[in-house]
Amino acid sequence: MNSKTSNPLKPSSPLQDFLLTLRSSSIVSVSLLSFSSGLPLGLVWIAIPDWMRSIGVDIRIIGILSLTQAPWTLKVFWSPLMDRYVPPFWGRRRGWIAITQLALAFFTLLLAGVGSHPDTPWVVGAIAFCIAFFAASQDIALDAYAVEVLTFDEQGIAVGARSAIYRAAMFVAGGLSITIAGKYSWALVNCLLALTFLPLLFLTWKSPEPQEKIVPPQTLKEAVFQPLIELFSRSQAMEILIFVILYKLSDNLGQALLRPFLVDMGYSSVDRGVALSTIGLVATLTGTFLGGILTTLTGLGHSLWLCGFLQVFSNIGYVFLAAIPINRLFMYSALGFESFTQGLGTGAFSVLLFRLTQKRFSATQFALLTGLFSLVRVFAGPLSGFLVKSVGWTAFFWLTIIGGIPGLVFLARFCPLGVREPLLGQADSGIERAKKEE
Repeated sequence: MNSKTSNPLKPSSPLQDFLLTLRSSSIVSVSLLSFSSGLPLGLVWIAIPDWMRSIGVDIRIIGILSLTQAPWTLKVFWSPLMDRYVPPFWGRRRGWIAITQLALAFFTLLLAGVGSHPDTPWVVGAIAFCIAFFAASQDIALDAYAVEVLTFDEQGIAVGARSAIYRAAMFVAGGLSITIAGKYSWALVNCLLALTFLPLLFLTWKSPEPQEKIVPPQTLKEAVFQPLIELFSRSQAMEILIFVILYKLSDNLGQALLRPFLVDMGYSSVDRGVALSTIGLVATLTGTFLGGILTTLTGLGHSLWLCGFLQVFSNIGYVFLAAIPINRLFMYSALGFESFTQGLGTGAFSVLLFRLTQKRFSATQFALLTGLFSLVRVFAGPLSGFLVKSVGWTAFFWLTIIGGIPGLVFLARFCPLGVREPLLGQADSGIERAKKEE
């Protein structure tokens, strides 16, 4: 059972509430289950392309195989099914998590069965697509479970912990597995990854059920349309949704071509590896963790403004980096600052997504919101390429800074500067319940 994070009869400080959340079984479960989400992503996005290239598969075929990642982008289209239908065991969300984990274990084991040198990459591609489909479905259920099981005061710290463990799993499946496969075989690696889902299945079984009993949609039509009607009927719905799209615009533009930028500036592969794989990763995880915590200690509104302001100027280091000779210390500092502020914004923004999602339709609404957020990331690469070609690197990074301003403009529309907790217009949001208790 979850630990209570506050006593309405006894006033407590935000720091006391934060310390109490550390004892929550819900946070522990939600965080550890993120490992199950990162494993298949690292396998499909990183490990399989490396595997295929290492055995001599044509780069054009590998490019086509990257389409196996499509389910992560399209998951909103079947998320209503996971809102509407309840598995016959382990509850509405944990049941779906268990089903997808069993499927992931099966198809990853099937991938091990093709050996280390498969006769055709298309077999690997077909299995990878199945893994991606069930992984995206697992993400739907995991996100919905997090929305429903976490209390208002638990969301901030859970965001940071989820991100750290998720990245760790990506490293295991997408980095460590490549090293092990080089020493032994891909068949062994895939077999070990498949077996990893078994203890995660046990964790799903032991995870707590949400304290609040949620009535699922009664028809498929209701599951498809009611989440949209509820979301768009809120006060200032359009301002909030446009903000969801624009808040990370500056970061997405700046990150899209960061690796080619460092190449053009003359930095070696070692310099780039240290900057992106070590400094950047640590800074991003630290920022995400602190960004989530800030929402508990200072309030979501204050966090969105502080992190958003820092995001606007996060690329200023790259402006100067483009104009000076090679300077490793300055490059590491610029990338570390940008990665840290990106993580801060991600932490605060992730808590906002939790608060925007109604628990009855948590699968569909969370998938829709994350889909809207990812739109800018999809188009940032092509747009950035044309901008750099037209105006050069220095002017491009100035433009990314300007691109962060519209997000703050729309933030002011529903959360003016100085407001601790924005009212987001949904009936079961934690802040509105807290105000009623007061």
